[in-house]
Amino acid sequence: MFLKKILPLFSYLFHPIFIPIFGTLVYYYLSGINNSKELFSSLIIEVAIFTFILPLSFFYLLRSIGKVNTIMLSDISQRKIPLLFQILLLGILISKYVTWNLYPALFFFFLGAILSAFLAYILLFAKIKASIHLMAISALCYFVIGLNSHFELQNKLIIVLLFVLTGIIASSRIAMKAHSMKELAIGYVVGMLPQIILWGFWL
Repeated sequence: MFLKKILPLFSYLFHPIFIPIFGTLVYYYLSGINNSKELFSSLIIEVAIFTFILPLSFFYLLRSIGKVNTIMLSDISQRKIPLLFQILLLGILISKYVTWNLYPALFFFFLGAILSAFLAYILLFAKIKASIHLMAISALCYFVIGLNSHFELQNKLIIVLLFVLTGIIASSRIAMKAHSMKELAIGYVVGMLPQIILWGFWL
């Protein structure tokens, strides 16, 4: 009973809307880049605006006009517009701010996120609801694995923690009866594949 009450918290604490910021923070920590605090602050602000503030504002707009009813987007019909908006915002982010020449690894992380969002959008037409929670956390996992390889690090603890967290989030979604095991597995693969494919461009 205690676990059933605690598990849903992970769906909110690690909602997909937070994952881009987490990925940026991990990138900055693992890369060891010597950017000034001002540049780092600027990067975080840019990522937060395009992946958190604008999507959240757009969600409240959609909710106010009756297009969505929960930030979890549990209904298939409510997912199409937010996913397209996410693709648009991420496209602007990597074309103007997190560019290939400035932050190559982070650029491909967000490019992978665009591809994942597009795949999740296409699957909706087949009435397949991929878990966006698992899509986001698996993308982060394989991005961090790539960072460890790229920078020749031996920081295995963070990878282990991310895989454990993936299991907890999956359990959380099941406890909330938000997804079937199939939907969780599809979400995981949709998040993982673009990151692995894009390794070849920056590792």
